[in-house]
Amino acid sequence: MLPLLRVLSDGEFHSGETLAQRFGVSRASVWNALQVAQDHGAVLYKVRGRGYRLPAAPDWLDASMIEDALGTHAGRFHIRVAEHLDSTNTELMRAAADGAPHRSCLVAEIQLAGRGRRGRVWQSVLGGSLACSVLWRFDTGIAALSGLSLAVGVALLRALRQSGADAVQLKWPNDLLWHYRKLGGILIEVQGDVMGPSLAVIGIGINLQLPAPVRAEIDQAVTDLNEVCGTRVERNTLLAALLIHLDDVMQDFEQSGLAQLRAEWLAAHAYQGKPVRVLLANGSDQIGTAIGLSADGALLLQSADGKQLALNGGEVHLTRRIS
Repeated sequence: MLPLLRVLSDGEFHSGETLAQRFGVSRASVWNALQVAQDHGAVLYKVRGRGYRLPAAPDWLDASMIEDALGTHAGRFHIRVAEHLDSTNTELMRAAADGAPHRSCLVAEIQLAGRGRRGRVWQSVLGGSLACSVLWRFDTGIAALSGLSLAVGVALLRALRQSGADAVQLKWPNDLLWHYRKLGGILIEVQGDVMGPSLAVIGIGINLQLPAPVRAEIDQAVTDLNEVCGTRVERNTLLAALLIHLDDVMQDFEQSGLAQLRAEWLAAHAYQGKPVRVLLANGSDQIGTAIGLSADGALLLQSADGKQLALNGGEVHLTRRIS
């Protein structure tokens, strides 16, 4: 599908017959591939007698461009661009089991079955999102990774603000918000021993340009980086910025956990000082005011009777609407 779209991105019309000859397939196969492309968000111009073309070239991912944009961090990451796969996290977890190196980065043009927290589906459209995963290997055990998603959130915050998204905030434990609408998220999967070593696959998804039909399928308020910044943000440059800031943040995290990052995270916490309801995994909930973070990244709540609670998991919602 994507090789076909790369041809159609040259600004010229190409007939179905020409495309079939070029790729050695039937015209029906070309038509089916174009239908799949449209299902994944591709917009096609179709003119009878002339053929097909894309209205504009997508912002294609390019490993060499990402590497160039890394500057002084070039060579520190092992970057692979996949045209399409089910999930970058799933694929990189498999690669980790086969010995993939520290700082492996897998980024996909299209995710067919991207995953979010609590089994949710992460919507991905052609050129409309940045979906990537990074493998990080640790000498320490899994317990030392508590709070990792918050550290990663700080790295994303820095990269997005560098890209012009000044008003982006964080939601505990792993969401990126803009005016209380979801811009992106983090999904971390860990493996290892209690005493070490251990590893984490850090999944990152950021909305760049969400078409209206895709937004309509999402069951929460969302936004994209084009709306936030008022202009298109180039994916290769953005990914390089994310990796640079991730590298810096992870050095702090490996040395001292959240100690050097907690204040920065709290300064960007969208729900800090606000009344919230936290839905817990066992179906119960806790209601209180979000007052901070513990040293290991637990959300601190103060209940109506003045008690302080530390929550290590759950889904956080505001108890009243913020206009």
